[in-house]
Parts: sequence; C-alpha cells; structure tokens
Amino acid sequence: MAEVTVQQFAGVVGISVERLQQQLAEAGLSAKSASDMISDEEKSQLLSFLRKIHGKEDATQEPAKITLKRKTVTELKVQPDRGRARPRPGTGPANKPSVAKTVSVEVRKKKTYVKRALLQDDESIRIEKESEERDRLRAEEEALLRVEEERQAAERARLDQEAAEAEVVRQRTEEERLAAERARTEVQTQPRGAAALNPTPSQAPSPRPTAPLPRVDSNRGVITNPAQQQPGSLVDKKKAAVKGKGRERDDRDSNRDNAGRKELHVATDKSGRRRKKPSTRRVVPSAGGAKHGFERPTAPVVREVNIPESLTVADLAQRMSVKAAEVIKAMMTLGTMVTINQMIDQETAAVVVEEMGHTAKLVHGDALEHELRQTAAKQDDGNQVPRAPVVTIMGHVDHGKTSLLDFIRDSRVAAGEAGGITQHIGAYRVETAHGSITFLDTPGHEAFTAMRARGARVTDIVILVVAADDGVMPQTEEAIKHAKASGVPMIVAMNKMDKPDADPERIKQELAGRQVIPEDWGGDTQFIPVSAKTGIGVDSLLEAISLQAEVLELKASPDGPAMGTVIESRLDKGRGPVATVLIQSGRLKRGDILLTGSEYGRVRAMVDARGEQLLEAGPSEPIEVLGLSSTPNAGDEAQVVEDERKAREIASYRVDKDRESKLARQQAGKLENMFAQMKDGEQASVRILLKSDVQGSAEALSDAIMRLSSPDVRVDLIASGVGGINESDVNLALASRATMIGFNVRADASARKLVEAEGVDLRYYSVIYDVIDDVKAAINGLLSPEIRESIIGIAQVRDAFRSSSMGTIAGCLVTEGVVRKSSPIRVLRESVVIYEGQLESLRRFKDDVNEVRSGTECGIGVKNYNDVKAGDQIEVFERTVVARTI
Repeated sequence: MAEVTVQQFAGVVGISVERLQQQLAEAGLSAKSASDMISDEEKSQLLSFLRKIHGKEDATQEPAKITLKRKTVTELKVQPDRGRARPRPGTGPANKPSVAKTVSVEVRKKKTYVKRALLQDDESIRIEKESEERDRLRAEEEALLRVEEERQAAERARLDQEAAEAEVVRQRTEEERLAAERARTEVQTQPRGAAALNPTPSQAPSPRPTAPLPRVDSNRGVITNPAQQQPGSLVDKKKAAVKGKGRERDDRDSNRDNAGRKELHVATDKSGRRRKKPSTRRVVPSAGGAKHGFERPTAPVVREVNIPESLTVADLAQRMSVKAAEVIKAMMTLGTMVTINQMIDQETAAVVVEEMGHTAKLVHGDALEHELRQTAAKQDDGNQVPRAPVVTIMGHVDHGKTSLLDFIRDSRVAAGEAGGITQHIGAYRVETAHGSITFLDTPGHEAFTAMRARGARVTDIVILVVAADDGVMPQTEEAIKHAKASGVPMIVAMNKMDKPDADPERIKQELAGRQVIPEDWGGDTQFIPVSAKTGIGVDSLLEAISLQAEVLELKASPDGPAMGTVIESRLDKGRGPVATVLIQSGRLKRGDILLTGSEYGRVRAMVDARGEQLLEAGPSEPIEVLGLSSTPNAGDEAQVVEDERKAREIASYRVDKDRESKLARQQAGKLENMFAQMKDGEQASVRILLKSDVQGSAEALSDAIMRLSSPDVRVDLIASGVGGINESDVNLALASRATMIGFNVRADASARKLVEAEGVDLRYYSVIYDVIDDVKAAINGLLSPEIRESIIGIAQVRDAFRSSSMGTIAGCLVTEGVVRKSSPIRVLRESVVIYEGQLESLRRFKDDVNEVRSGTECGIGVKNYNDVKAGDQIEVFERTVVARTI
C-alpha cells in the first residue's frame, strides 16, 4: 500500500483524524498533522502498539509451542469364561446363554510440538513419548480391570443364587425325611401279635405311597427312589433306624462341598451298604478366592517397525515380536526363499512388514551422521569472530619450503630431516608482527601426493615455493593443481634469490604458462622474491599473507563443541595414540569426548608445537591430542560429541561401513585375480609388510609401492601400520612369506629374536627414495627376460636336388647378411612362413662350412623338411635375451 496522508488513512480505518493523531502519539511516533504522510513502517508500528495494549500477541510472531489433543475409541471383545461352572439343570429358572461382551476403550493423547530451536536436547521428546505410551497402557489396563470386576460380580451373583436354590431343596428333603422317620417309629412301637393281626384304625399303618418323593444325590446329580432303600423286615427296619441315627450326624457334617453346602443324599447299593464317594468332584471356587485372569484382546496389535538399510530375518522377526518361522512363511508366499540368518534389504523388509499387518518405518543408516552434520551447521551459524589464517607451504622437493618456515619461526627443523627432505606434515602456530599465523609444511616428494592434498583441503592460503635457480618442476605443477582444486588463493614465494643464477622472470613466464598470472602482469597472484638463507623478502611475504587474510575475512566460532581435521597421527610407545589435530571452529577442552573417523576417546592431554601442555585450544590452532582409542587416519574429521555412548555408536557404525566396503573390494579382487590366473597362469608377486612412524608416511609409502605393480609382477601389500615392529608382525610376515620394511621404526627384542631364528627379510629405511629403489630392484629380478629376434641373413632358393642319403638339397644364393649353420631358420613361400626349424647341412661346393656370406652360392639341407622348391626363401635369424626393468 502506497504512502497516504493521515486524513486519508483515518478515512480508510474509519475513525476520526483527532483519534488517529492521538494513537500515533501514544505509539511513540512524531506529531503529525492531517496533511502529513504516513509510511508503511509507521503503520506497522501503530498496529503492533494497538495489538499490544489490547492484550494480543504480535501476529507476525510464530507460536513457540503447539499442543494437539486427540481422542480415539476402540472396542475390545471379551469372550465368556469357558471353564466356569454352569448351573445344574432343574435347580432354578431357565439359564441364559453366556455371550461375548464388547468393551469400549477410550485413549486420550496429547502431543506438544515445540520449535527445534527451543529444544535443549532430545531428552524431552523421549520423555513425552514415554508419557504417551504409559497413558495408553494405563487406559487399556483400566478397561480390562473393569471387565474383570464385572465378571467377578456376575460370578458371585450366580453362586449366591445356586446356594439359595440348594438350601430350598435341602429343607424340603429334610422335612420329607423327618415325616418318614415319624411313620417308621409309630409302626415299631405297636405290639407284635394283636397289633399286627387286628390293628385299630388309629394304629393301622398308612398305605405305602405309590410315588415317593425323590431324593437328589448332590455328588452324582441323579435321582434315587427311597422305596428301594427300605429293609425288607421290621427287624431290619429297626436295625437300619438305629444305624441311621449314628450315621445321620456324620453324614450331615462330612458331606459338604467347597461352597459350604451339605450333601443332600448318600445313595446305597442293593445290599444296603453305603456307596463309595466318587474320586472326582466338581469344585466351585468361592468368590473371594477366584484368581485374576482374563483372555487376551482379539484385535491384532499393529506395531511401528524401524527398518535399517539391511538386517537379518531373525532381527526383523524380533522387531515385529513374532516368530522367525512366520516371517519365513510370509516371504515364501511372496516368492522368496530365505533362511533365518539371511540378510535382506530395506525394501524387501518393508514389503514383509506391510504384508504382516504392521507399519514400516525406514531408518537411514547415516542418521547419526546426519545429526552430527546438523550440529556442525548450528556451530557454523553461531557467534563468529576473526581467526588466524591457516597457510600451507607447498612446492617441489629441495626448493626450500622447510628452510623458509625455519627462518619465519626461528628454528632448525630442516637440519633434522632424514635425507634433507620433509616426510611429515608439520603444523606450527607462529606469532608475527602481523598477527598469529598457522603454518602447515607439506612434503615435496612425488609419493606424498595425498599429504599435499590434505594440506590444501584444510588451508586458507597456499604459499607456492619455487626455487629461482631451478624453475617449475613436476611437484610444483601438482601443488598448483591441488591449490586450484581446493579453491584457495595462492601466493608465490620465489626462493633462493640470493644465488647469482636466480632468474625471477623465468619463474613468472613458466607459471604464467600454467595459468598462474602475476599481479604486475594483470593477474591476481602475488609474487614475492625471498631468500630462506638471508631472510630477504620474508617480511614482505608475511605482509602479503596478512593482506590476503583480511580480504578473505576469516571467521570462526570460538565457543561450543570443537571441530577440526586430523593432520597427522602416530603411535607413541610411552603415550599411546597421538593425533595432530587442526581446530577449525569451537573450543576443545581437556576431558571432552573427541570422535575422529572410527576412533574416539576422552582427551587426556593437549600439547602445542612447542611441547607445552594446554587446557583448551581454539580455532586455527594445531595441537597434539592424547587419549584416542587408536591412531586415526590422516584427513579424518574430528568433532566433539556430547557423551561417550553416542561416540561409540557412531564409531561402530563407521567401522561396519568400512568393513563392508573392504569385504566388497576383497571379493572383487578375488574374482579379478581368479580370472587373471585362469587366463595367464600364476603371476609373480612381491609381498611387503610395511610399518611406519606416522600415518601419513605409511599412506604415502603404500601408494608409491602399489604403483610399482606391472602386468607381469604384482606388488601385494600384506599389511600397513603405525608403530614399532612387534612379534605379531613378524609372524604375519613369516606366514605370508613377505618382506618387512620398517620406515623410521625398529623391531623390539622379541621380534628381533624371531627374525634371526626364522630368517625373515627385515629392512630399515629412513628415506623414501631408498624404499622405492629397493622394491623396484626386487620387481626387476622377478621379471621374465625379453627374447628378441633379429634376421641375420636371407638365402634365395634357385633349384632343389634330390639325394637318396641327404634328402632334398636346396641350391641357394645368399642375398642378404650371412647364413650360419647353428642358427634357426624359417622357410618362406610367397612371403608366408611355411616351416620353422634348423639347418641339417651347409655346403660350399663339396665342403661343409659353418657360414656363408652375402653374394655366395651354397647348398642347404633343411632338417626334417623335404618340400623346398625353387623360388622359396630361407630366412636365418638369432634370438637375443634382454633383461627387463620397470
């Protein structure tokens, strides 16, 4: 919306001009008249003020937290208890059939989404998920408990009803029994004679009922007839009555079931004896003693299964909480035959999980790596301050790189280098008049290409040292390629300007031909003439470095977890694994958990280039770190992680990835070797076991040695490591029949004894040239010699003669060279070789001769060949053995 006047804006808003002017004044804006203009910024400020005084938040501000509530209702179908005792038939009202119950389970979920920037760590997310899971389990448990309580209440009501019905039956039976007892007593008290013959009406016995009341046997659930149990005579009746009085009390107390009910009747057999009680009795548990039990829900449980990039069938079954046989069956239905320990890919596992009714969640293997990268990105976005530049000195061997650095930091490193060349990456922090500068000195030999590449990758500025009396050399061109590939600015230091044959213009011309244009020629590269011996131009070089650093505006975060790069590593006998790390951002403190490649550990000590102990180190500072689990690879990224458990997980993941890639390379190499051996036969090889003092030298030597392989002789590097030679290394070399090379390291006492006893070839070196020369000599000794053929003479066949004793004799004229009897020959017809063999005879007239020269006629007999014709040519040649070299 364009700018409008105060009066126009008041009309748009719908208020008076005076009210609008008052609101503008309260919002802190300058006093405005009705004709003054009001800008968009002032409108926004007025709107924010009005919303604030009305108790509303700024509309442009995003909420920091969003809470979502969701309620889901599911149903659980509970089956009736099949083992529960049912009422007996005929003891009460009609029984109602038991049916399954459906119980509604209500689960309430509350999920809170918080901005990622507000999260301190992931612990709150884990706690929230656990709380949700506990709420869901608590709701299900409460629903199941309610179902169980209803079932127990129904069971108690049923048992009470059965007890009441049994009590009614018992009372009725008891009344009938007492009436029968009174009738039998009256009969027994009458006189035996007259009473029996002439009974009075009052004494006459009542007629026997035709259908006596039945009695229920509670143990067997059968109905018995009392008429079948009465004795046949009055004596028997009296005896039975006497016996019954004694047993009646016992039966009333003993015949009870577990529910506290009396036995209604004890049946007897035909002899009148009491029947044995059945061995099995129905036991009805009391309401108070019932066990808490319920059936599992019939609805299937759907799980969210995390699937990594690859896993076994057993692992997949465990994640779904099913048996491995079920997973194998599911894969068989999909047309795949697998075993329990077979590895399957992520896509196949996802299909199986979906087929079995679960939800698949694909998990990337580099999730932890991604988290580390996010942490590094946050670190880069933090508060950044200027830092010291990292300068790498590169160039050809013996052009004065280390000598120039010695003059800058006032030391004598070059004097202590083996062979006069630098074989390690040196990292130094130098305080100059132009500020702090971190220098990296790289080797110049061709074998240290990887070390120069690492130096260019971690640097800010590259100083290319070129000897003014020598010019551009192969390693100079290689350093230019590394600097351009890394995209860092370059400064050319023309060294040895104190020599009389120094020619700086020649250096400029040669570098200009390689796209390095000086500033005075219209380019962007500074050329500084210096002398490492006299110090000429060193101040100008430091000033050029400071100027270039100001142009680059180098910054880094001085706080937070440290991140850097491993420049070099070695195994110290007294201190263990030692890694030279260049801190690039953050701050490394003693006690931090440092992760470098597949190695990790707690920082026990930090030492700078001068050997002083440090408690912490900031950006652009090279330090030696002690406390890692092993020597990391040079060039690995180093980063501080929050705890040791996380570092262990990431290191284990990286080890597994390296092992998989190594196995893949070995398998491919085995196949390639197999096909090569099938094609060309067994190939000669030179086997080497290499031990070096630092990781960078071992890497450079390994690369240089492997490049010496040829189609005829292969170089096998059995093992390469850092540290001294021990007994295990000697045993490995003995088993593989390899030559041991120790570069700036020595064997311990036990290893030396084993070397002398077994005769293992052990060689010590301190200069890389000597290692390469000796390996070349060994390869040359295994190369098969080359056989060369040279034609020494040609004879033209003029005619052929037949001899009964000599066979076919060719009359020839030697046209070129000389024909020797001892040399092999070939017979050519129309310039095509038709036979190759030896001469049987060579005659001049009638004399045998050893050789015939050009322009002379002779007779030639070819051994084991009689088909020589006029016009053929006989070619005489010699074979020469020439030794081969690589």
